Amino acid sequence: MIKAALPQGFRVGLVPSVVRCHGGDVLLDTHSGAMTRLRPPAFDLLADTDQVIVTDATSGALARALMHRGMADPLWSGTPQENLSSLTVVIPVRDGAEAVARLLDSLPTGLGGVIVVDDGSVDSQRLQAVSDGYAARVIRHTSSRGPAAARNTGAGAADTEFIAFLDSDVVPDPAALNTLLREMRDPLVAIAAPRILDLPVTRPSWLTRYEHARSSLDLGTQGGRVAPATRLSYVPSAALVIRRCSLAAGFDESMHVAEDVDLVWRLVAGGWTVRYQPAAIVRHEHRATFGPWLRRKAFYGTGAAPLARRHGDLVAPMRVPPLPALAVVATATLTPVGAGVGFVAAVSQLGITAYRLKRDGNGIAAAPVLTAMSLVSTAAQGAAMLNRHHWPLALVLATRSRRVRAIWAVAAVAEGVADHRRVRADLDLPRYLLAHRLDDLAYGAGVWWGAIRARSVRPLLPALPIRRKRSANGCGMPNPSNCQLNSPNQAVRADAFAVDPREKDTPR
Repeated sequence: MIKAALPQGFRVGLVPSVVRCHGGDVLLDTHSGAMTRLRPPAFDLLADTDQVIVTDATSGALARALMHRGMADPLWSGTPQENLSSLTVVIPVRDGAEAVARLLDSLPTGLGGVIVVDDGSVDSQRLQAVSDGYAARVIRHTSSRGPAAARNTGAGAADTEFIAFLDSDVVPDPAALNTLLREMRDPLVAIAAPRILDLPVTRPSWLTRYEHARSSLDLGTQGGRVAPATRLSYVPSAALVIRRCSLAAGFDESMHVAEDVDLVWRLVAGGWTVRYQPAAIVRHEHRATFGPWLRRKAFYGTGAAPLARRHGDLVAPMRVPPLPALAVVATATLTPVGAGVGFVAAVSQLGITAYRLKRDGNGIAAAPVLTAMSLVSTAAQGAAMLNRHHWPLALVLATRSRRVRAIWAVAAVAEGVADHRRVRADLDLPRYLLAHRLDDLAYGAGVWWGAIRARSVRPLLPALPIRRKRSANGCGMPNPSNCQLNSPNQAVRADAFAVDPREKDTPR
C-alpha cells in the first residue's frame, strides 16, 4: 500500500518565478500567470522563508498543493545517497553493441539488476557477449517490436521498486541515478527525468553547436512538475526513473513515436506526479549530420497525430485565450481597422482581468501586468506556430499576399532572434537562424504528414487555455488509480485547508 503523505521533514520552496504580492498572501507565477491566494494558516507556514517543512497534515497538504500547482519544488541538501539496490536498469536496444558497452561501463555499482532487451538485433551474439562482460541479463525479441515493447519486456522482468529506462545511446553522469531516485522520496512521484545534454565531440560542427543549445531532448535548467499544457509538458524516454507499480499497462506498444509523452500524460491524468530534475545529467549521442537529423525531427512531428487521437487538444500547437488572440491577429494585419480592433480587444481583456481579480479579492494592481503577459505570450506562440506547425499553410498564403509574406518574414526572424538570445547559443545568429528554421520545417512537415495519414486536423488546431478545477476532496490531492492510497492528508477538510479554494489560473 502506497501512502500519499509526504514524509516528515520534507521541504519545499517557492520556485524563482513565483512572487508574493497583495501583502504577501497572494502568490503570482510570473511565468504562467497563475495566482493562488493563501489563507492565514498557509501564510504563517510560509512565513518569511518562502519554504514549507512538513511536520503535520496541514503543512503536508500545503506543500503538496503548491507542488501540484507548479509553484514550489522540493528542496534537497547534501549529496544524494539512495538505495541503488532498489533500482533495475533496463536498456532497450537493437544492435549497437559498442554503445551498450559504453553505457554499461558508466553505470554505478550496487544496482538491483541490469536488463538488456535485444529488440531483434541482427548481430545478437555480439550484443550478448558485451552484456555478459558486465553481468547484464539479456532478454531477446526474435523480431523487432519497437522501443515501447522492449521497455515493457524489461519492466516485466524487473522485480525492484524502481526501474531506470536508459536508451543505449546515453551515458549517465555518476550521480544521475542517485539524484533521480531521491525524487522518489515523494510517494506520488511516478517518473523522475534528468536533463539530457550532448556527449562531447572532438570537432563540433555548427549543427552540433545548435543541438547543444536547442536539442529536443534538453528541457533546460529549470526543473519542476511535468504536465500537459504547461512549461514542462513532457519528458523524453531516453532516460527515465519510474516507480514500477505506477506503470500498469506500461508504454503503448502500438506507438513507435511519442509513446513517452503518452505515458506521462496518462500517469498525470491518473493523479501521479512526474518531475523533471536538471541536477541529474545524462549525456546523449546527438545526430551530427543533416540527413539523419532532419529525418529524426520529422519523425518526432508525426507523433502529434496519435497523441491527438488519444489525448484530444492537449497536443494543440497553440493554447491562447480568445481576446488576446483577436488582439494579436487584428494588429498583425497592419491596417488601421486591425489596429483599432486589436486595441479594443486588449482593453477588453484588461477590463475582464481587473474584474476577476477584484471579484476574487486580489486587488486590480496586477491587471495590466497579467494582460501584457497574456498578449506577449499569445504573440510568441503565434510566431512559433506560424513557422513550425503551420508553415505549409503560411507558404500557401504567402504566395498570394505580399502582406502575409511580410508578416511571415518578420515572425521568422523575430522568433529566431528571441530564441537565440534565450538559449545563449555558442553559434552565430545567421547559422542559428538557418538551423532553427530547418528544425521547424522538418518538425512541421512531420506533423502534417502524420495528420494526413490519420485523416485528422486535430494536431493542427489551436485550443483554449485549460482552466484548473478543484479536486473533489477539496484539498487539491491527486488520487492515483494504480496504487491504493492511505494518506492523512486526505482527511484534511476543505475549510481547514491552507490554500484558498477560490484560487484561479490567470484571469482570462
